[in-house]
Amino acid sequence: MPWPTHIVAAGGYVIDKNDNILIVKTNNRGWDCTGGQIEIGENIEEGVLREIMEESGIKASVRCLVGIYSNVGQHLFYDGVTPVPTKVMFDFICDYIEGEPTTSDETSEVMWVPKGKVLEYITTPSGLLRFKNVIEFNGQVNYCSYVTKPEFKLLSSRLV
Repeated sequence: MPWPTHIVAAGGYVIDKNDNILIVKTNNRGWDCTGGQIEIGENIEEGVLREIMEESGIKASVRCLVGIYSNVGQHLFYDGVTPVPTKVMFDFICDYIEGEPTTSDETSEVMWVPKGKVLEYITTPSGLLRFKNVIEFNGQVNYCSYVTKPEFKLLSSRLV
């Protein structure tokens, strides 16, 4: 029996003292939160903090887990050739510590947006779902499963 293959990733929703959320413009997904794949030997919180710093130049701390997501769809990577494994993503609300927004190889823009206006920037259905769950967070963690291709379809959603 082959080993199962999943990408483990984390999203960081950094909030400053004025209730602004940090967003980055990515090369492939448009505006989004900071985040990405967890590397070998890294725990999930270390990974999300590294991704925040790499993509935005912002140092943050993890406040709490807000969502767990499974993208169970199978599709090809942006190169049109490489199959993408299913993904498990952990989303965290993080607190701003220090730093100035700075772009990276993965981001072309970085900015703070008032929490009440952030959904105006997000264009992907999965991004909208996840940002809404952050904005409406009441202390209970969301678990959702979905597919993103060929079109977005929410398969399950509940509080855990």
